[in-house]
Amino acid sequence: MKTLLSELKTSLVLTIVLAVLLCGAYPVAVWAGAQLLFPRQAGGSLITDASGAVRGSRLLAQNFASDKYFQPRPSAAGTGYDATSSGGTNFGPTSDKLANGSHAKDAAGKPVNDPNNFDGIKDLVAAYRASNGLPADAAVPADAVTRSGSGLDPQISVANAQLQAPRVAKARGLALDAVLSLVAQNTAARDFGIFGEPGVNVLTLNLALDQTAAKP
Repeated sequence: MKTLLSELKTSLVLTIVLAVLLCGAYPVAVWAGAQLLFPRQAGGSLITDASGAVRGSRLLAQNFASDKYFQPRPSAAGTGYDATSSGGTNFGPTSDKLANGSHAKDAAGKPVNDPNNFDGIKDLVAAYRASNGLPADAAVPADAVTRSGSGLDPQISVANAQLQAPRVAKARGLALDAVLSLVAQNTAARDFGIFGEPGVNVLTLNLALDQTAAKP
């Protein structure tokens, strides 16, 4: 009986000690270390404007539809760019729906608005060319017409940004060189100089554009 009580006491003590250490002290230590060493990242890498209002996170894409703004990659997160429903299309590379899309039609064969409509790569290519005034046979960067795995990729390729720059410059009445300069300023280099490709953060670039005055 004494042995059983002794073992029970030991088990209870260990449970309490481990609960305090692993459910209390350890999380607090990790939180405090993150706040001390990486306060911006620990806070969500939030971006604020001059008034202090949060405009978004540099880690999450937002939808910009106006010609005055650079546009991010297409998104399949929820209804698009939904941080609570991060995800891709899950279509394989041979999927006809991924390539050609799926669009409901009426009895006369004309496309109709339907929540199940899906723009395929061919649709996205045509829309991208039309939006940016490109020839019908112009090459289009892959990231401009494919959805990322998360649907929330905050960056676009440098080539994608450069193709969008003339449209943005025209819509804002800015010199093209000025817009391209902002693109360069908001381009992140390869990780450690060797991994990945340079990327342009769409949110920081668009916020920088809003702070740039148009030509008289």
